[in-house]
Amino acid sequence: LHVKGINSNRILLIGLGKQSDITPDRIRQVGGKAFSYLRGTGSRDIVLSCRIFSKLPKNFAASQRPAFYFMEGGLLSLYRFEKYKKSENGKEIKTAIVLGTDKGISVKWLKTTVSAVNFAKDLINSPSNDMTPAILSRIAKSISGKKVRVKVLEKKDMGKEGMGAYLSVSKGSAEPPKFIVLEYKGGKGAPLALVGKSITFDSGGISLKPAEGMEKMKYDMSGGAAVLAIIKASAELNLPVNIVGLLPATENLPGGSASKPGDIVKGITGKTIEIINTDAEGRLVLADAIGYAIKYYKPKAVIDIATLTGACSIALGSEAIAMMGNNEGLMEKLKKASEDTYERVWQMPLYDEYKEYIKSDVADIKNSGGRNGSLVTAGYFLKEFAGDTPWVHLDIAGTAWSDKDKPYTPKGATAMGVRLALNFLKEIK
Repeated sequence: LHVKGINSNRILLIGLGKQSDITPDRIRQVGGKAFSYLRGTGSRDIVLSCRIFSKLPKNFAASQRPAFYFMEGGLLSLYRFEKYKKSENGKEIKTAIVLGTDKGISVKWLKTTVSAVNFAKDLINSPSNDMTPAILSRIAKSISGKKVRVKVLEKKDMGKEGMGAYLSVSKGSAEPPKFIVLEYKGGKGAPLALVGKSITFDSGGISLKPAEGMEKMKYDMSGGAAVLAIIKASAELNLPVNIVGLLPATENLPGGSASKPGDIVKGITGKTIEIINTDAEGRLVLADAIGYAIKYYKPKAVIDIATLTGACSIALGSEAIAMMGNNEGLMEKLKKASEDTYERVWQMPLYDEYKEYIKSDVADIKNSGGRNGSLVTAGYFLKEFAGDTPWVHLDIAGTAWSDKDKPYTPKGATAMGVRLALNFLKEIK
């Protein structure tokens, strides 16, 4: 609307729908649609009046922060990945101002979390020729500082550590693997270990994937990108926790030296693994990364984030992260964090019977138990390497990429897990 007597080029009226249907994520979605629309009009400055939330249902307590959700959705919707285009879209919103009181809005938290999401998206959306393990390691080193220490283990270092499972995945590529380890010290006590699958391109190896859609497999480092963004944001927010982030980066290609089905490798824990399917490579690199974290950092808990299985998409579509683990308390805390961020998790079982699915005739374990139950057998494989350490596995394969624009998530990488983990870390005592 253009209203006479009001010093504004436009006034946007927003409908939130029925009161009974209003949720935090509905407000995020409306914020995303509003900002996207205003950007399309060429608007550069936005002022939000909190009065629009004055008649929300009574169950919206002050802590539910409607203005925060609206601004979060709006800012997230503005992300674009256009660095490879000759001419970028020049329409940009420069400032967003909130009028009125909202006790739940923290400008620093909002800006930092949105920036972290966009940072991760940039890494994931980058083509694999510009996001090799070496390039990813250089980006990781760039965030080192007073509270963040970064080290990178080279191929020879991994060999000395006995990380044969991880190294077996890298054999088919000319790009050397880089095991990136980040230490953030913001608190006291044992750290929380975050392990992110970092396959910078996944062809499937000898067990080659179909050609259709393979270009998207640059997204197979989404877990690693999320972990990097989480640690970067944790340092900027001075979160009072200790975190170690582990990114086992490599490509999975069918070169002449590539691992073959039937090969047997030994991981850092000494457990031998029969390779049944070279496209079940993520669990191999994660197994060694989890083993390394437990061996050297003795973490109070391990959380891995990974685009691990196609079966995750079949089971849950693009609506939820598949979660499984050996510690109910840890999973309950992640469930609570997921409710606020709407990066929803759905717990899957890890019954002891699933161990039979990955039992090998010639090694301690095999990396694939076939199609039946493959979402949970992949998780059970990782459970074997977590041991007694509290551990949770988050399979983001179905949620880490969007093939269409959504209200506050543009098409492409979603950076799934970043907001979830930061919300979780914020509540750690």
